[in-house]
This record gives sequence, C-alpha cells and structure tokens, in this order.
Amino acid sequence: MATSASIVPHHVAIVMDGNGRWAKKRYLPRIAGHKQGVDALSRCVKACLARGIGVLTVFAFSSENWNRPSEEVSGLMDLVVLALAKKVQSLNANGVQIHFIGDRQRFSERVRSALVQAESSTANNQRLVFNVCFNYGGRWDIAQAAQKLASRGEAITELSLDRAMAMSHVPDPDLLIRTGGELRISNFLLWQLAYSELYFSDKLWPEFDEAELDKAIAAFASRERRFGQTPEQVSGLLHPT
Repeated sequence: MATSASIVPHHVAIVMDGNGRWAKKRYLPRIAGHKQGVDALSRCVKACLARGIGVLTVFAFSSENWNRPSEEVSGLMDLVVLALAKKVQSLNANGVQIHFIGDRQRFSERVRSALVQAESSTANNQRLVFNVCFNYGGRWDIAQAAQKLASRGEAITELSLDRAMAMSHVPDPDLLIRTGGELRISNFLLWQLAYSELYFSDKLWPEFDEAELDKAIAAFASRERRFGQTPEQVSGLLHPT
C-alpha cells in the first residue's frame, strides 16, 4: 500500500462548499462568503502549483444554482467577471491555462465574453490546467456528449462518450475533495469520478488552506488504488492476464 507523502495526485477536483454558511456565521450577506471563496481559490491554485499538481478542476456554479435568490446569482456573475479581470494576469504569469466547463447559453454576453477572453489569453500556458465548472452538471455533461455523438451519427460507446465529454482534454480526477462537511457528489463529474479517491473536509471553503490540501493529499497517498485488480497485482507480485 502506498503511504509516501510524496505521492501527489495529478488531477484534483474540488466541490467548493460552504461559502454561504461561512458568511451566515458572521452575519454577513452570502455574497461576502463567495468573495472570500475567490480568495481561497487563489490560495488553492498557488498551492497546487507549488505541489506539482497538473490539473485542478473546481465546481464553481452548478446547473441547479440558478434556483438560488436572484440577487445572489446576479452577484455571482458580477464576481466572476471582476475576479477574471483581476486574476488573469497572475494566472498567465504562473503558467495557468484556464477552461470554463459547462453550458454557456444562459449567461449574458458580458459574462460569455469574459470567459472567452480568459481562455484565449491563457491558452498557451502549460504548468497547470485549471478547469472551472460553471453552469455545469454531471448529467448535462453525459447528455450533451450523447447528443453530440448522435448528431454526427457515431456509435455511442464508453470510449466515444469519454471523448465527447466536456473535459476530454484532461485525464479523470485522481482525487475529489469536498469541503463544508457534506458527504455527497452533487451532480459533479458523474462520469469522470468512477475511480477517483474521495476526501471530505469539514472546513468551509473560505477556510480551506494549504494545510487542509496537504491532509487530502496525504489521505490520497495512503490509499491503494486497484482499478479492479487484486492487491498482489497492484504491488507487482502478479501480472494481469
């Protein structure tokens, strides 16, 4: 069994939960929690770069989040545009390539333009692939992949579906982290998480820091990933037939 803390997952996915609860505990509006969440995300990106993680994918806005109060949704959209204006230069300086994953049809032209500009300006960076799932749902992802294949007259197989997924540009996550103490996936990367290790943190997302990331990485390093094989096969004592 692998126990070395030097084993770092290549692809980390995070459900960033707890912004609203963080704000409520401090008698602040929910948008204040989301602003703190942006700061926590900036710290997380830097920590991933420092640890040699190759891909970071975060759940920023789910397809179900449109059901939240309109003022919160509007505030989130404004926050995204503002954050991109402030952070893209830093992302470029650190070699971060950003992708926005999800259905963009419901966004305003202002938001769509900001997403496209951020993607195009960081497209040549190769140090860290940073996927922001924005108006994303795992069921939507599977459905859009199937629709894409059907429209092209292609056979729907596991391989063809995998290639048609919205995150086909990166390998599946090795580690999923969910903050906020909730123990569920919440329609996030349903296809891609089939063999991911899951780690649940009681920290609210604005409180998530390098130490908590290191705890998750250490938990990942301590686990034996067998992918359907026996422990002996994984350790190299037997060869798969």
